[in-house]
Amino acid sequence: MDNFEFCVGTDILFGKGQLEKLPGVMAQYGKKVLLVYGGGSIKRSGLYDRVKNALKEFEIVDLGGVEPNPRVETVRKGAALCREKNIDVLLAVGGGSTIDCAKAISAAVFYEGDAWDMVLNAAKGAIGKTLPVCTVLTIAATGSEMDGAAVISNMETKEKLTIIHPNLLPKCSVLEPENTFSVPARQTAAGSADIMSHVMEVYFGAEDTFLTDCICESVLKTVIHYAPIAIREPENYTARANLMWASSLAINGLCNAGKAHDWSCHYIEHELSAYYDITHGVGLAIVTPQWMRYVLSDKTVDKFAAFAVNVWGLDPHTEKFTLARQGIEKLEQFFRSLDIPMTLGELGIKDEHFVEMAKHAVDFTGIGSISYVPLTPEDIVKILRECL
Repeated sequence: MDNFEFCVGTDILFGKGQLEKLPGVMAQYGKKVLLVYGGGSIKRSGLYDRVKNALKEFEIVDLGGVEPNPRVETVRKGAALCREKNIDVLLAVGGGSTIDCAKAISAAVFYEGDAWDMVLNAAKGAIGKTLPVCTVLTIAATGSEMDGAAVISNMETKEKLTIIHPNLLPKCSVLEPENTFSVPARQTAAGSADIMSHVMEVYFGAEDTFLTDCICESVLKTVIHYAPIAIREPENYTARANLMWASSLAINGLCNAGKAHDWSCHYIEHELSAYYDITHGVGLAIVTPQWMRYVLSDKTVDKFAAFAVNVWGLDPHTEKFTLARQGIEKLEQFFRSLDIPMTLGELGIKDEHFVEMAKHAVDFTGIGSISYVPLTPEDIVKILRECL
C-alpha cells in the first residue's frame, strides 16, 4: 500500500429537508451569491424556487446555461460576474458539469490571465486563492460534490482537461435524494456508469490494498444493485439515496487510498467528449470494457479474476483467464441492460480523429507512464477502433 493523505473537508448534508440548513452554512462566507446552474430542469422541478426561497436573505446573481461538458467561455463569464458583483460565495445547483464550472470560476476570479491558460497550467501552480463553493446535487454521477477536481472543455482547441487543487473542494454539499427523482433513465444510466468508472479506474492496480479494494467492490455492487431499480422506479428513495452516496464515495479519495496511478479510460473518454461532445458516462461505458480486454495479460489477470468473483459473483474455480473475460462480459452486459449505447458507431463516431486524439491523451496526461498499464498513442488508437 502506497503512502497517502486523506482529508475531505466538505460538510455533507444528506437526506430529506437538508436544504433548510444551507443558509446557515453559507452565511459564514458572505451574503453575495453566484447561483450557477445548467438548463431548465431545476426550474421545472421546483428546486430553483426552493433554493431562492431558502436564500431569500442573500443577494443572488444568476449564471444559468452551464453546458453538459462545461465550456471555458462560461468560466470566463462567471469569473467576470464575480468580479463585477463582488461575489462572496458560489452555489452550484445541478450535476457534475455545473459543479465543475463553479469550481473553475472560483479559481479564475483570482487568476490574472485567461481562464484557459489557468486550466493549462493548473498543475504548475496556476490555481491559488479561490472563492468558496457550495453545491446542491441533482444527479448521482461525477462525485464532484465531494472532490477537489473539475473538468473543463475548450471546443475551439478540442481539449477537455482536468484541474485538481484542494481549494476546489466544496465547502458544503446538500445531498437530497429526492432531487434526483426527475433524472431521466438515460441520465441515471450514464451517471451510474460514471460512478462505476471512478471506482474501476483505481480498483485495477498492482498495490496490495485489500481494505481499499473491498470498499471499491462494495460501491460497485451498490450501483449494480440499485441502478436498475432507480431506472424502473425513479422515485424509489432507497435506490436514489444509495446511488447518491455511492457517487460521493467513489471519488472522494476513499476508494483510491494507498493506490497511485493515472486514469486511462477517463483520459481516453475526455478526447471523445472534446471532439464529439458526447455524454461522459456513455463514453466511459463504451471505452472501459474494451480497455479491459486490451490490457488483460499475465500481469493483470489476477486482478480481473478477482473483479469477476468479488463483484459479479462468478465461480472462483474457473480458469483465471476465462474468469477474467467473463467478468468483463458481465460488465458490458450490465451497461447494455441499462440501454447505454455500447459502440461509438451508435453515436455516429468514426475513426478520422483517433490518431490526434490518442497523441493528445498521452501528451497531456500520465496515461503513457503512470497508468496501471501505460498506453502509447498506438495502443489508444487500437482501443478506440475496438469501440467502433
